Amino acid sequence: MSQDILIVDDEPDIRDLVAGILTDEGYVCRVASTGEEALEQISLRQPHLLILDVWLGDPKYDGLKILEHIKKTNADLPILMISGHGTVETAVNAIKLGAYDFIEKPFKTDRLLLVIARAIEAANLRRENRQLKGESQPTEMIGTSSAILTVRKIIEKVAPTNSRVLMLGGSGVGKELAAREIHKASKRASSPFLILHCKSDSEDSLEKRLFGEEASKSAPRKLGMLEQAHGGSLYLDEVTELPLDVQSKLVRFLHEQSFKRASGDKKVIADVRIFAGSQKNIKQYIEQGLFREDLYFRLNVITLHLPPLQERIEDLSDLVTHFVEILSKQVGVPKRQFADATLALMKMYNWPGNVYELRNVVERALILSPAANDTPIMPDELPPEVKGEDLSSLTTQNSPNFLSMSLREAREYFEREYLLAQVQKFAGNISRTATFIGMERSALHRKLRQLQVERKKRA
Repeated sequence: MSQDILIVDDEPDIRDLVAGILTDEGYVCRVASTGEEALEQISLRQPHLLILDVWLGDPKYDGLKILEHIKKTNADLPILMISGHGTVETAVNAIKLGAYDFIEKPFKTDRLLLVIARAIEAANLRRENRQLKGESQPTEMIGTSSAILTVRKIIEKVAPTNSRVLMLGGSGVGKELAAREIHKASKRASSPFLILHCKSDSEDSLEKRLFGEEASKSAPRKLGMLEQAHGGSLYLDEVTELPLDVQSKLVRFLHEQSFKRASGDKKVIADVRIFAGSQKNIKQYIEQGLFREDLYFRLNVITLHLPPLQERIEDLSDLVTHFVEILSKQVGVPKRQFADATLALMKMYNWPGNVYELRNVVERALILSPAANDTPIMPDELPPEVKGEDLSSLTTQNSPNFLSMSLREAREYFEREYLLAQVQKFAGNISRTATFIGMERSALHRKLRQLQVERKKRA
């Protein structure tokens, strides 16, 4: 998606020259000739970059004063200062006040384009680092299960479009991650990707965080997420938690692509791709009058169902390896392998908290495991809920007397109990069970029939 650049210079030739160069490079340009006009343009919509002349012929609104004012209200906006009468002192002052760089006129086109690209990239990196700091969830979809491959195919198809996508699935299945994947594969990848957690704030603060707030005598203007995400994407996490008042304003924005800040009367135009996610039954919320039907239809252009971990349990080993890699660095503990028996036991658990719960289990095991660093993590080091209460059926206490059995009988007993447990884990789905244990479907059918027959004969 094209980056929005505001060029502020009192010389028409310079404005037109810079705008022409940048337009040819695919940027969207706006121009202003005075400081007052520049602030007006910024109030209409925040640009991705500001090119600002030091001398604007107006002592009240010269470049350095505008720079200082903007950095107080939005420190993240990259500003490139230009001047035909530059001095070392002026350049130093501009950098101290927060300018990204200083270029003296006349400048070379290659140098200008390079500095602009670096300034925008640096601003994007700062924003992404703030968002990702402390996160230990996957940064891409991990796994090779058929369920994840299906999700990837949908993402590949919808990413190049501008369509809105509604992510559905339980807590921890990766709805936010799917939105990030779509954004990264879209034409908007170089523009912001922001997240609004709709459940975390009051109605008043949600409105201000989404739409922003106009300046008052006691406070400067605050930019909302829609304005900050201009040219990029915004993910609304748990969208059903939005108050009806805010839902109404969001419907209007989706229809008009413009909005008004809180306490303001100016229309702000923003080009934002909206993703929304929910673990709720949205249609039930609509029936109860808690969610607007027109908002649902505007958000639900494409529906993406994210599978629970239980339906993609084949991916568990890859996810565990990923979490061991990143958590060992974050927590400051040595990397540890999970024993095959431990992974097998983890695959029998339901994982109601999905991938987030798995991450917590891996972190707990890495921190609390008393064994040596080079020793694999064993089943007894898992939390009780993952080990399960039903494991007693596999202990000596409830097991048959193996010492009275022949090797053939003991092997047959274990094989039958193992296969029946796997079939039960996959809710009777023979195809998925066969895929997981590495048998042909027809061979598994024959084996189950054989084991049942042998049991009946002995009985």
